[in-house]
Amino acid sequence: MSDHFKQLAAERAAEDVTSGMRLGIGTGSTAEFFVRALAKRIDDGLDIIGVPTSERTAELASSLGVKLTTLEEMPELDLTVDGADELDANLALIKGGGGALLREKIVAAASKQMIVIADGSKNVPTLGQFPLPIEVVPFGQEATRRAILSALADLGLPQKLELRVAGGQAFVTDGGHVIFDAHLERIENPALLAEALVEIPGVVEHGLFLKLASKAYVAGEDGVKTITPASILANFGCRRILRRTAKESKK
Repeated sequence: MSDHFKQLAAERAAEDVTSGMRLGIGTGSTAEFFVRALAKRIDDGLDIIGVPTSERTAELASSLGVKLTTLEEMPELDLTVDGADELDANLALIKGGGGALLREKIVAAASKQMIVIADGSKNVPTLGQFPLPIEVVPFGQEATRRAILSALADLGLPQKLELRVAGGQAFVTDGGHVIFDAHLERIENPALLAEALVEIPGVVEHGLFLKLASKAYVAGEDGVKTITPASILANFGCRRILRRTAKESKK
């Protein structure tokens, strides 16, 4: 059933794509549904060019006739559409379950907007149940691992860090790095954790995507729900922000 919801969210996002767009295309099972939905629209006359976030996405998109380029050739994008392993009410994300977090973040940051697509199980009150991927340079990775554990301890977070393994060997990203997955349970302050991780020299990137997503389409039994910053204010009663806005409008 989750695949059905992923497909619904992906197809809804494909409706937002218009001809002439420079499009970042994400990685993962939900993003693959988006690529297929995008290919159908291209068959109907949609004209776009895409930048894939992984070799896996590039291979699928090429096989379906989606025109592709690179960020070197096209460094500014109109829109990125990508999945998420978790998203909260503030559109903070955990990504990187597929191992493409570095390229995904570079592409998202190069885009004017980012739309997240997900099934309802990915929408959580607090990030952290899904392990946080931390991409690390192989050189000195044990020293980097210890530095990460120290940073987690300083923040009062669990020090459970596992090297990602595939086929009996360390998983290697498209960029030639390895990934440590941090099992943190609850991340009460994602911004503070993100800041601590980027200060560690051996850390290339982490899977916390903060202030990058502008909208999310989340599909479930009740259909496809749209989450935006505006709906966050309405649904979660940020009274202080609303009061300040009202005061400023009277000046």
